[in-house]
Parts: sequence; structure tokens; C-alpha cells
Amino acid sequence: MKSPWILAALVALIIGGGIGVAIALRPAAAPREGREAQFVRPVRPHFDHAAVITGKFERAEDVSRACLKCHPDAASIMKTSHWSWVGDPVAVPGHAGEVRIGKKNLINNFCITTRGNNKSCMKCHIGNGWKDDSFDFKDPANVDCLVCHEGSNSYVKGDFGTPVAGTDLAAVARSVGTPRRENCLTCHAYGGGGQGVKHGDLDSSLNHPLESEDVHMGRLQFLCVDCHRSPDHQIPGRAFSVSVEDSHGVSCTGCHVKPAHRDERINAHLSAVACQTCHIPSFAGKVPTKATWDWSKAGDASRKDDVHHYLKIKGEFTYEQGALPEYRWFNGTVDRYLLGDKLDPTRTTVLNPPRGSIRDPTARIWPYKIHLAKQPYDTVNDYLLPPLTGGPGGYWTTFDWPSALALGAKLSNLPFSGKFGFAPTEMDWPLSHMVAPKERALTCTDCHGDHSRLDWKALGYAGDPIKIGGRQ
Repeated sequence: MKSPWILAALVALIIGGGIGVAIALRPAAAPREGREAQFVRPVRPHFDHAAVITGKFERAEDVSRACLKCHPDAASIMKTSHWSWVGDPVAVPGHAGEVRIGKKNLINNFCITTRGNNKSCMKCHIGNGWKDDSFDFKDPANVDCLVCHEGSNSYVKGDFGTPVAGTDLAAVARSVGTPRRENCLTCHAYGGGGQGVKHGDLDSSLNHPLESEDVHMGRLQFLCVDCHRSPDHQIPGRAFSVSVEDSHGVSCTGCHVKPAHRDERINAHLSAVACQTCHIPSFAGKVPTKATWDWSKAGDASRKDDVHHYLKIKGEFTYEQGALPEYRWFNGTVDRYLLGDKLDPTRTTVLNPPRGSIRDPTARIWPYKIHLAKQPYDTVNDYLLPPLTGGPGGYWTTFDWPSALALGAKLSNLPFSGKFGFAPTEMDWPLSHMVAPKERALTCTDCHGDHSRLDWKALGYAGDPIKIGGRQ
């Protein structure tokens, strides 16, 4: 069982010092500038492609073929989930055998599913023109090299992930270089149909943030690839919206090795508290993030469209800005709702609940964005239904739930009874970006005392360890 007195030892030690691994670790004898300099990534010069790319390109696939002539090993990215949208075979808790899961075949409580909705969803796939099952995943020319490497700020992927009409592909190709934050955030900040919809800690403010918004990217000028280092295009990092374990994850301790802090009494808290818990005191500081999404309200032509409150095609929303995290025990693994799993419509179905508890020695208290939704389910079969939204017969065209759900269920090989309702769902998103400077890390009174942000009883404690003498 976790020892609550360990958390209690934080009192009077954390004020002015911050806790966690993320920034506090520096050699004690070095001046501040020297300590930080060891982490700074200088701007890296890149080969100027303008001199070698002189022709014109009719199609994006032609650009990829040109890239592969000089970079044949770049096709290795086809071995990754960025390309396949499924991960390695993995055991999913509560399910038999191993399965490959990912964006390609999972359900979420935002835009619900990618299956059949290629026209919009594939704008964030690293391929050229994934329209349907005929897309050739074995052809390296179908890999879109530009979306990750272009530096022109003029490249936009349109329907099915093909470049928008009128794109000067040669000009874009001549701009290629090391992936910038803008390249990554083109998709990762806008997943789910808009900025800040899914992630609470990834949005366009991180393109050029102040150090108060993210100390790694603002003060130290990190690029995404400085933490998500990608030899042979094998990009590490784990999104627990589509994964159940952390085998290819990135952690603070990848750079910040022990000892984490100069005061060992603060270090003692690392057995129960994740670095992110104290060093990400809030999220969505500049750009609001979607907190709720109610699909049952969609289709009302009498309501005025407003991207932050209501859209006829999607339903009703609420957004939060400067939000405080909720806290969960997390051991690096999650449970996962799979298509066809039964649910109890009278209770909230958590699609990716984190695993861990106060009794789990591998778990830590983590900060989370919690997203709540109402989405369609089959009232006879008692499972969530993936609707067809875009394209012929999709809900966004017909505004007819029965037909859109029948088409979506067929694409996902799910029987549909013809009867549906809307069930409450939840997704839990652990936070790892928007790391604040150590001066803004949580202090004692943020967690202990009358105004604690922690729900101690929900975390398995008898109460605030300070108030109960440090023990249950």
C-alpha cells in the first residue's frame, strides 16, 4: 500500500523549489546558465533542397518518389503506427488473445470513428489519398513526406489527405528540413475536428510559446523531435487514447536522471507523484479545450452554429480555458473499450480508464484532462455505434441517425438492431506537455489544506494526510 506520510513530507519543502523531474534536475555546482545549457538544442542547419529540386510535380506521390531516390531508408516510416494507424499486437485487458488497435479501428467520444469517414479524418494521416480499403499501404510513394518536413507554411492537406488544389508542390518540396513544431501540431493540435478538441496540452500556442507556457519549448527552444527522437523514423511516444501500454513511450527521466531534486525529502515523493503532477499545474492556458460533447443534440436546425457551443452536424459542446487537471493513479497501462463491448447505458462508460491504485507500487498520481460525452449506442445490443458522418449517406448530409448508424455499423462489421439511444462516455487524457517553469510548480497548499486540488478519498486515502497526521 502507498504510504501517505510520504506525500505529507512535502509540506514547507516545495514552496519556491518546485518538485518533479522535468526542470529541477541540474548539477548543483553549476551556474543556472550552465545547467540549462546542457539541455538546449541549437537550431540545426539543414541541407538546402532548393538547388536539387528544380522540376515540377503533378501529384504528391511524385514528390515522394523524388524524396526516396536520395532517402531510400525513409520508407521505414511505413513500419510505424503513424502510417498504419494500428500498433503492434497487444493484449487488451478483459479481452482474449492479442489484437492490433489504433485510430483505424477504435472508437472515441469525440468524432467517434475514422472508419468510413476518410474524407475528413485522413487529412491527419501521413499518406496521400487514403480514400477506402483499396489504399495501398505497401507503396512508399503513398507516404506524404511533405507533411512532416515542409517549411513553407503553405502546405495544406485536403480531402482524403491529398494536397489542396493549387498547391505548388515543387516550392513546398524545396522548403523541406528538420520537422518543426508546426509540422507536428498541424495534426496533433487539431485532432478530433478542431483545435484543442482532444488534447488539452497540445495546441497552436506551442508553435512559438513563451517559457511560461512551456519551459522546454519556450525557454530552451526544444522541437518535438528533441524529446520524441526518431532514429530510422521510429517515433517514440504513446497516446493512451489508442494504446493500452507504454512500450514505446517517452518519459521525463529519459533526460532527467536521478537525483531528481537537491532535497531528498522531495525526492521521496516520486514514489507516489508523477513529475507532470506538480510541473503541469494547469492546461489550455491560451487556447480553450473541449470538455464535453453531446451528440444527442445534433441536427437542430433552429439553433445557431457556434464552434464553441453548438454545431448542427456535431451537437452541443463546452470548452475550458486555464483548466485545472483531475488526478488519477496511473501505472502506464489502461483498459480499453473495443468495438462491440457491452455497456450499461445508465452508467458512464470510460473508454480508456487508467490502471493503478494506491496499492499499486508501480502507479503514480498523474494529472488528466477528462472529457465527457454522449454518443449513440444500440439499445438492443447495448454497445456503442460508430456512425458514418461524412460522405454519401453520412449524418452530416442526411441528418438521419438510423441510416447513418446502419451504414457505420456495416462498415465496422457490427449488427445494428435499428434502435438507438445516447449513452454517457468518458475519455481520460494524461498530460505531459505545457510544462511550467519550476517557479510555477505546485506548492504545499495546492495539495494540502482546505483548498486542496486533490480528492484524497477518491485516490484511496482516508483524507488529507496532513490533517490526519500523515497516516490513514
